[in-house]
Amino acid sequence: MGIGELDREAHVPEGRPKGTAAGPRTLAEALRARGDDGLAALLRARPDLLGPVPNDLTQLATRAGTRASVVRALERLDRFSLQVAEALAVAPDPAPYPVLLDLFTGGREEPEIEAALPRAVALLRDQALVWGEDDRLRLVRTARELLAPSPQHPSPTGLGPTVAEATAGMSPGRLQEIVAAAGLPSTHDPVSAVAALTGLFTDRKRMGALLDTAPPEALSVLDRLVWGPPYGEVTARPTAPVGWLRDRGLLLPVSPRTMVLPREVALHLRGGRAHRSPEPRAPEVGVARAYRPQVVDSAAAGQAYAALATVEELLKSWDHGGPAVLRAGGLAVRDLKRTAAALDVPEPVAAFWVELAYGAGLLASDGEADERYAPTPAYDDWLDQPPAERWARLVGAWLAATRTPGLVGGQDAKGRTLSALGPDLDRAAAPEVRHRVLALLATLPPGAAAAPETLLARLRWERPTRGTTTARSTPPAAAGTGAGTGIGTGTGAGADSGAEPGAAGPWASEAGTGRGGPGTPRPVADLRERLAHWALGDAELLGVTGRGALSTAARALLNLPLDAPAGQAAEGGGVEPEVAAERAAELLEPLLPQAVDHVLLQADLTAVAPGPLLRPLADALAVLADVESKGGATVYRFTPGSVRRALDTGRSASDLHAFLAAHARTPVPQPLAYLIDDVARKHGHLRIGAASAYVRCDDDALLGEILADRRSAALRLRRLAPTVLAAQTDPSSLLDGLRSMGYAPAAESAEGDVLIARADAHRTPPRTPPAPVPDGPPAPDTTLLKAAVRAIRAGDHAATAVRKEPAVPVTTGGLPRTSAAETLATVQAAAMTGSAVWIGYVNAEGAASQRVIAPVRVEGGFVTGYDHTADEVRTYPLHRITGVAELADEEV
Repeated sequence: MGIGELDREAHVPEGRPKGTAAGPRTLAEALRARGDDGLAALLRARPDLLGPVPNDLTQLATRAGTRASVVRALERLDRFSLQVAEALAVAPDPAPYPVLLDLFTGGREEPEIEAALPRAVALLRDQALVWGEDDRLRLVRTARELLAPSPQHPSPTGLGPTVAEATAGMSPGRLQEIVAAAGLPSTHDPVSAVAALTGLFTDRKRMGALLDTAPPEALSVLDRLVWGPPYGEVTARPTAPVGWLRDRGLLLPVSPRTMVLPREVALHLRGGRAHRSPEPRAPEVGVARAYRPQVVDSAAAGQAYAALATVEELLKSWDHGGPAVLRAGGLAVRDLKRTAAALDVPEPVAAFWVELAYGAGLLASDGEADERYAPTPAYDDWLDQPPAERWARLVGAWLAATRTPGLVGGQDAKGRTLSALGPDLDRAAAPEVRHRVLALLATLPPGAAAAPETLLARLRWERPTRGTTTARSTPPAAAGTGAGTGIGTGTGAGADSGAEPGAAGPWASEAGTGRGGPGTPRPVADLRERLAHWALGDAELLGVTGRGALSTAARALLNLPLDAPAGQAAEGGGVEPEVAAERAAELLEPLLPQAVDHVLLQADLTAVAPGPLLRPLADALAVLADVESKGGATVYRFTPGSVRRALDTGRSASDLHAFLAAHARTPVPQPLAYLIDDVARKHGHLRIGAASAYVRCDDDALLGEILADRRSAALRLRRLAPTVLAAQTDPSSLLDGLRSMGYAPAAESAEGDVLIARADAHRTPPRTPPAPVPDGPPAPDTTLLKAAVRAIRAGDHAATAVRKEPAVPVTTGGLPRTSAAETLATVQAAAMTGSAVWIGYVNAEGAASQRVIAPVRVEGGFVTGYDHTADEVRTYPLHRITGVAELADEEV
């Protein structure tokens, strides 16, 4: 079987790999019994084990049992696999498979659980969280420590400690009192007393008879504790029902004021079940509404076109330098408000577009002393691409981005407001959640939109709460005395405390609500659920989905089969990302509106673009007219200011008339022609230069009119000559001031020529897009897996090879130590006989290792041979070999 088939091997239905007749004694032995495909499956599922590649299988087993690695593996289990691990943590160690099954079924027939349990056990075995044969299943020690109940930490199952654990440290006399009150014969030592109590509590018949004699109030106390938390606070003088339970060991003290329900008693009351609600099957993603695929693709294409137009409008508005960068980084709140107003969208949506442009590398800070945001040179390249390719680039950047714009406006751990384009917006889980949400949408029939609540329920099942494995709190103080029983239960619920599954703190919590997806108005406290909500909303904004359903172009971009049957898991099609992007662009291109090369001029000084304009026409018209309304048909309005703006770029009135005549499907209206001529007649009549600044005009009466105008007082003008005024302000301020007074001045150079105001865009230096923050080690590829497995096998062979004992023991520190003459003689003999030897070797950096080599040539102070550890022919200097030992005959 090749490494490409490992996923099928890792999830065989039986889930019970065969081992040696006696079974493995350690996790390292269990790994040693696996094939290469099984080791590769483990390394693929837990890539943190590869950093660096373990020297041998013993080191791999040790690393797989470290706390950080086990926590990471537990966090990536689905709900039922995690429930199986939790059940093993409260089962005897080792636990036979029938005992584990009974913890889920209570001895009853449960076909669904019986079918799912072997697959869950196989998954835990594949990930080295469980090892051993079916008659001796063992949970790795670190996972047991994390999941097992203790007096300080309730189990996620809601079970407490065993009788033996809860009575540790109890006086022998008190134990004998409990044994006698429970109707058991007295014993001679505490060990036999604990064994007698345990036998009573695990005997259904005798336990039932004991509970039949309990007062009704005592049974009520047990009912409150049975599903967890199993701890309750008692008063200094407990009531009679609590005293009855305490005297018979049905409640045991863990502190002077706290009692606990022993695990054996709870399991009896639960009918032998470790979990109240086992969830062996993943929830189905429901369909909210179904549309024809053509309707979905058309709606998604419309959204895709709107997304391109929005990003282009955003960056065009920052063409000459956008908002300033805050000292701490990011965009000021007022600048985000202005951007939202300019785009005519809510502020959270504006933050999304700004972050999207930044993540795609189209926007960055310019790095100047007065640092501002501006488009990058990559933006110009992006504009030159066809619309469908531009869309594919935006969606690709969105899928990979770890920056989360939905957090904008919230607060970080120190209470500081999170700003758009600022730090602390990265969430490593974001890309995985986006991909998973879209993959789940892909399992629905084409054109079907998912019901958000069912999709979130599926995500919660696939990644249940982290609090059950890593952040379990100690049992809190009681909430009071309940119903006159004299005992108050703690409020720190376990996994089966009656709360909605996944409702309490899964993954990580953040404040704020952020943007919601379609049909999801309620706030969500959990980060992963919020990421899913945002993914649904962002996908709709980008045109990845249309009316909530995944579009055909998005399926292609995500490398998903376009005709996958409904209900099947969406898997990648094995196409390179570049090919997938091209395929998506080809599917989207026919659905996007085609660019037009004309406008319709109207008598009210407006022009209507009946569709998206060709880029040169759109750029020229944006200078000559102001956008009045956007949409499928953009409306432009001509004003004196817009016409003057076009004249400032160096165009003449005749150029503007010719431009309109060439691109208008209707005759140029007379009011528009008059407007252009009137503005052009006044344009440049006044000349402004630097003196600090001056105004020059051949009409001295006009200069006198300016001096007499009260609005010119701020410019501090004075007449230097009949045709020249001097100003105590800079030329640009003087230019703006006279224009605000209704004049149409033109700037001139030191030579007296009219300066042309060119629309040169401000660009940043070349910038790379922000790198996503990885969520742990990257997934290894097939080549790395093969090399790693080969190296681990070779290192294990070197570490476990049987060596011949020398006549005089000369090994120290695990490496052979021989003299230079003995080393040379041994490797020469091995080269002549073709046998393998075990050597100790120290490299140039001083790192020592042991290797098994088969020498083929010894000359010039070097030995050349086949290195079984590296699986290749290598040459070693003899002076770096610390010693050599022959292998035992059976290993040669």
